[in-house]
Amino acid sequence: MQPATSGLQTRIITAIFLGLGVLAVGIINNFWLIWLSLGAIYLLAFYEATKLFGVANNALYAYAVVIWGIASVYPHSDDILILSGLIFVGAVAYTQNIPFRNFLPFLYPTAGMLYLFSLYQEYGIGSLAWLLLVVASADIGAYFVGKSIGRTPFSISSPSKTREGVYGGIVVATTVGFFIGMGVIGNGMQAIAVSMLTAIAAVFGDLFESYLKRSAGVKDSGTILPGHGGVLDRIDGYLFGSIVMLIALRGLM
Repeated sequence: MQPATSGLQTRIITAIFLGLGVLAVGIINNFWLIWLSLGAIYLLAFYEATKLFGVANNALYAYAVVIWGIASVYPHSDDILILSGLIFVGAVAYTQNIPFRNFLPFLYPTAGMLYLFSLYQEYGIGSLAWLLLVVASADIGAYFVGKSIGRTPFSISSPSKTREGVYGGIVVATTVGFFIGMGVIGNGMQAIAVSMLTAIAAVFGDLFESYLKRSAGVKDSGTILPGHGGVLDRIDGYLFGSIVMLIALRGLM
C-alpha cells in the first residue's frame, strides 16, 4: 500500500508545481516569457515524439528550434507548419533518401504547439486559460464519471476509458468552458460550441498518444515529470484541443 500512496503523493506534488508555474507565467503574461515557456515544452515533447515514432536523426532538433524561432516573429505561427511540410517534401524529392517518418514529429507535437502559440497571438492569454480549463475539466470529469458509472469500454487504444466517462467529461468541460468562454468572446452559443468541440478534440488527443505509446510498447512517453511520466503525457489533449479551438474561433467569430 505504501508504494501506491507514495506514487500518489509524488503525482500531487508535481501537479502543484506545474500548476504554480503555469499560473505564474499566465499572470506575468509576457510575450517572450510565454514563447520561451511553450518553446521549452515543445522541444521536450518533440524529443519524446521522436522516440515514440522511432526516428533517430539529431538534425531534426535543429529544424524544430528554427521553426520555433520563426514563430516568435511571424504573426501566424500555424502557417509555418505548411511551409515546413512543403520544404520537407521538396527535400525528399531532391535527395530521394529522406524517410517520410522523419516528418512525423513535425506533425505531432509541432502542429499542436504552433496552433497553441497562434491561439495566444490572436486571442490573448484568456484563450489559453480557456483551453487549459476545458481540457483539464474534460480529463477530470471523465475520471470521476468513469469511476462512478463507467461500464462500456471506449476504445482499445485506451482500455481504462469508458464511454460514460468520456461523455461525462465532455459535459463537464463544456459547462466550465461556457463560463470561461463568455469572458473571452462574450457570446454564449459560441462559447458552448467552441468548448464542446475542444473537449471532444482533447479526448482524441489523449487517445492518440495512448495509441502511440502502445505501438511503441511503453507505459509513458518519458520520465521527466515524477508521477506523471513525460511531457506528452501531460499535454496530449492540448495538442489536439488547441488546433480545434483556434479553427472554431476563426470560423465562428
